[in-house]
Amino acid sequence: MKLNSVLTFLFIVLLTACKGGAYDLSAYGLKPDTGENASPLIAKALQEIAAESSSDTIRILLPTGRYDFYPSGSTEREYFISNHDQDNPKQVGLAFENMKNVVFDGQGSELVFHGRMLPVSLVNSENCTLKNFGIDFENPHISQVKVLENDTVGGMITYEVAPWVEYEIRDSNFVAKGEGWEHVPAWGIAFEGDTKRLVYTTSDIGVGSKHVAEIAPRKILAPWKNKKLIPGTVVVFRGYGRPTPGIFVYHDTNTTLENIQVHYAEGMGLLAQMSENITLDKFSVCLRGKEDPRYFTTQADATHFSGCKGLIRSVGGLYEGMMDDAINVHGTYLKVQKRIDDKTLVGEYMHGQSYGFEWGRPGDAVQFIDSKTMEILGEQNTVTAIEAVDKPDDHGAKQFRITFGNPIDPAISEAGTYGIENLEWTPEVYFAGNMIRNNRARGSLFSTPKKTVVEKNVFDHTSGTAILLCGDCNGWFETGACHDVLIRNNRFINSLTNMFQFTNAIISIYPEIPDLKDQKKYFHSGIVIENNEFETFDMPILYAKSVDGLVFRNNVIKQNHDYPAFHWNNHRFFFQRVINEEIEDNRFDGGFDEAKDILMDD
Repeated sequence: MKLNSVLTFLFIVLLTACKGGAYDLSAYGLKPDTGENASPLIAKALQEIAAESSSDTIRILLPTGRYDFYPSGSTEREYFISNHDQDNPKQVGLAFENMKNVVFDGQGSELVFHGRMLPVSLVNSENCTLKNFGIDFENPHISQVKVLENDTVGGMITYEVAPWVEYEIRDSNFVAKGEGWEHVPAWGIAFEGDTKRLVYTTSDIGVGSKHVAEIAPRKILAPWKNKKLIPGTVVVFRGYGRPTPGIFVYHDTNTTLENIQVHYAEGMGLLAQMSENITLDKFSVCLRGKEDPRYFTTQADATHFSGCKGLIRSVGGLYEGMMDDAINVHGTYLKVQKRIDDKTLVGEYMHGQSYGFEWGRPGDAVQFIDSKTMEILGEQNTVTAIEAVDKPDDHGAKQFRITFGNPIDPAISEAGTYGIENLEWTPEVYFAGNMIRNNRARGSLFSTPKKTVVEKNVFDHTSGTAILLCGDCNGWFETGACHDVLIRNNRFINSLTNMFQFTNAIISIYPEIPDLKDQKKYFHSGIVIENNEFETFDMPILYAKSVDGLVFRNNVIKQNHDYPAFHWNNHRFFFQRVINEEIEDNRFDGGFDEAKDILMDD
C-alpha cells in the first residue's frame, strides 16, 4: 500500500472512531461475541481517548454484544480500595482514568470477566457517565451446590455441584478453582430452592467441603450435619477474600452510573471513595432474571460509599442475593496514635481492609471522639496540614501527621482511645424506589451526619435488619452519627429471618458503644420513621441506642405467621438511652398495648 493510501486509511479510521464527538470502539478492533480477549484492545483504546478528552462531551460507544476480558493484556494498577483486601497489583478490565465529560455507553453489552479481575475503574475523572451494560464472571469464586439427600442421623449429606462450577477432589477436600485462583470453602449460605430466600434461622453455616468423596460425576458425599438443609436446598460455598469490587470509583466528581447490572463481583458491586456527587439510576446488583440458575450475586455489599461528599442518589435499583448490605454509607475514623504538640496528632487507619487512600485535605472540618463512650470531645477543628507518615504520600499509607488550626483538647492523646472524624467528606443520601431482597445480613446501612432520606423502597426478606444506623470507632472504625434521617413510605416484608451483627429489630439504630453506662451525651439524633408498612412474623420493629430525638408515627404493622417467632427481642420497641421519643398514630393488626411493647432500658 502506498504512503498516501495508508494515510488516507488511517484518517478514515480516526474519523469513523470519533464521528460527531463519539468514539466507536469497533474502530479500535473490538468485536462482540468472538470469545477473544478484549482486555488489550480496550486498554489501548481508553488510554488514547483519555489523552484526547476535552471540555466538550464525548461518547464512547461499545457495539452491542458479549465481550470477554482476561487478565492477560489488561491494565495493571495498584489501587488501595476501602473495605477490600489490600493486595496488589490489580488487573483492570476497563480503566477509565483522567476522563472529563465522557459518556461510556455499553448499549446493552455483557462484559464477562475471567480469573481474578477488577472489571471497571473510574479514577480522577469529572462529569462522567457509565451506562447500559452488565458485569459478570464466567466462573464466579462462589461455588453453588444442591442438597440431594440429608442423613441427619448419620450426619452425611449428598450434594450435587452446579454445572458451571470448576472443582476437584484433592486429598478428600472439595477444592473450588478457576483461572489463577483456588480455595477450600469453609462457610456458606443456604437458600430455599424454590424461592431463593435464605433458609430460616440458618445464618452463616459451615459447609461439607472436607473428608468428602465423589460418588458420581458432580455428586459429592460429605460428613455434614445440619438438619435444616432439606433436599432441594441450595447452598453457596463462600471464600472470604474480597480483592476487588465490580466498579471502583475514586477521586471523581459528578459521576452517573445508569442502567448497569452487576451479576457477580468478588467484593462489592460498587465501591466509591473520596468522590463527590454520585448518581445511581437503575443501577442493580442482581441475578440474570427468573431463569438464572444462580442464587447469589456479590461476595459483600451491593454498593458501598466510603468518605464521599455531595449527594449520593440511588434510585430504581434491584439488589438481591448479595452477601451484605444493598448500600453502606460511612467515613473512616483515624485512631489517635501520638500527640506531637497542642495542634498536631498522628492518626492511623486501623482496619486491615481500610487503608492506603486519601483521608482528608487542608481546610477540612473535623471532630474528635472517645471510642469508649462515642462522645464528642472538645470543639470542631480544621485541618491546616496533613501528610503521610509511613509512605511518601497517601497512596498505601496507614498513618498521617495532621496539624489543626486550633489547640486540641488536652485529654486527646495516645494514652486513651480517641478517633478523628472528617466532617467534610460526609454526603447527603437519597435512597428511593429500590427493591432489596433475598440477601445475607442487612438491607441498608447509613452513617452520615447530613440529610438522609430513605423512601419508597421494598425490603423483602433481607434476612437481617432492613435499615441500620450505626457508628463504630472500635472495629471497622466506620463513622459516624446520624442527625437528620427520614425513613418513610417503605415496605418491609419478613425481615429478621436470621441473626447477624446489629440485627436487634427490623430498623436497628445501633452504634457500637463499649461503655454505654458512662455515656453522658447522645450519639444519633433527628430520626423520623413515618408512613411505612411492616409485615412481620415476629415482634421487634425498632431498636434504638443513644438517640436524642426519635419519631415513629403513622406506620402500619401487619402480623403474619409465615415463620415461627424466634427473636430474643420480644418487644416492638426496645430503647437504650433514648430521649425525646414520640410513638404515635400507628396501626397494629391484631391489637397492640403500647405500654407493654415499649422497653426502655436506661
